[in-house]
Amino acid sequence: MASSGFSGDETAPFFGFLGAAAALVFSCMGAAYGTAKSGVGVASMGVMRPELVMKSIVPVVMAGVLGIYGLIIAVIISTGINPKAKSYYLFDGYAHLSSGLACGLAGLSAGMAIGIVGDAGVRANAQQPKLFVGMILILIFAEALALYGLIVGIILSSRAGQSRAE
Repeated sequence: MASSGFSGDETAPFFGFLGAAAALVFSCMGAAYGTAKSGVGVASMGVMRPELVMKSIVPVVMAGVLGIYGLIIAVIISTGINPKAKSYYLFDGYAHLSSGLACGLAGLSAGMAIGIVGDAGVRANAQQPKLFVGMILILIFAEALALYGLIVGIILSSRAGQSRAE
């Protein structure tokens, strides 16, 4: 143990910070992909039916929310890493890593689903307006995947600090 007052495993914060980075990076990758893919559909549809552009922004907004989920988990994780105040062990680092990966990868997959559904959905909505409600329902279920990752990430990050009685 170093004489700097550090307590716990010295490599453990690496995994914790890796979890925070993974949550933010993967969620933002999903948000960026979903925004770009559905944005291309909105632009293409806007040429044919410009009056539907504002109505077709829904997938872009839903994709943007995914980055916020990653930000929430990254903040929760990073505030839980303070090895000088409280011992931080490998269990804690792994809990934070798994928390970040759960949220980040769920956000990435949800972003891919939102992008693909958003692109095809807004184009189809331009040709058949009755498809709008169905598109919104599919987008909601895709967004729910990221919400599941956020919930699991919060539960996993709350497990950090429970490895040893202090």
